[in-house]
Amino acid sequence: MRAILAALAAMVLLAVAPLPARAQACPADSELAYICGVQKPEDVLRLADTPFLVSSGFAPGAGLKLVDTRRRVAELWFTGAAEQVVRDAAAWPQCPGPLDPALFNARGLSLSRLDDGKWRLLAVNHGGRESIEVFDVDLAAPRPRLVWRGCLPMPPGQVANAVARFADGTVLATVLTAPGTTIGDFMNGKPTGAVWQWRPGDIAFREVPGTRLPGNNGLEVDPDQRHFYVVAFGWHAVVVFDRANTRRPLRRIVAPDFMPDNVHWSEGRLLAAGMRLDEPACGGLRRVTGRVADPMLCHRGWVVGAVDLAAGRIATVAYGHPQPGFSGLSAAVQVDDTLWLGSFQADRLATVTLP
Repeated sequence: MRAILAALAAMVLLAVAPLPARAQACPADSELAYICGVQKPEDVLRLADTPFLVSSGFAPGAGLKLVDTRRRVAELWFTGAAEQVVRDAAAWPQCPGPLDPALFNARGLSLSRLDDGKWRLLAVNHGGRESIEVFDVDLAAPRPRLVWRGCLPMPPGQVANAVARFADGTVLATVLTAPGTTIGDFMNGKPTGAVWQWRPGDIAFREVPGTRLPGNNGLEVDPDQRHFYVVAFGWHAVVVFDRANTRRPLRRIVAPDFMPDNVHWSEGRLLAAGMRLDEPACGGLRRVTGRVADPMLCHRGWVVGAVDLAAGRIATVAYGHPQPGFSGLSAAVQVDDTLWLGSFQADRLATVTLP
């Protein structure tokens, strides 16, 4: 009888206490395994040396997902619960108010360590406002904790793509296409975007001189705190800048037959991930008619490369063929011997085991 009563009590608790939304595993194909139900995980990062990842959701309400790589499950991380919203108006006075989780449309991500041992997570947001959302992350607990602290509004008309943070608190954000420019323009090699910078104490973002490129996309800072890296999507290249003098890039490193999207440090390597440039299954190169580029709905092969800064080349780490369940590769992170792959188009994360 006690066992029956205990079971009934558990059923009541489950009925009244909603469980967090989770993404479920789905069947693998010939090359990739998947975790489905993760809407457009455009960017993905490892939470320091933990087994957890964070992925963005590039769709209204998709927000942030916490991914457990051991159990291969993902769940909605920022829900807007009271304990997850502690606004710091003194640090972020420009922010108009708390983030609405029902609108949260997350894109590029950045994770950096703070002096107090916690971590700062930045997320590009297109939901309800164009902004960089600011979170504190506590990795001391068995399950990482997330608290929203404020935001940095983007300048009017400027839509951020990727974000990165230096140790001194300086925030960089890329803009892919400024007002009056198109994707077709950067595919034709014309400058369309730039890098924007905010320093603690600044009222607003300012454009960084010399950083206008064809399709400013992925972004990362160097551990030396002196350099940063910007993906020029139209050139399918990683462009290196010296923070002290950005008037002229130090180097342009072209990718071999793929289009880098996001770029992040992972397992000591600067990994770039993107779709195959010349894909036979899609008729070859991406077509541009006038200033209009095709939306790349055709599934292309994918490539992950490691940027060799000393040699000025990008070495292939892994690649694959077009798959019916996965396209639009945009990010990669390594955990042990597994690559976790994000996408700006798919409804899933993909994984592949390295040789």
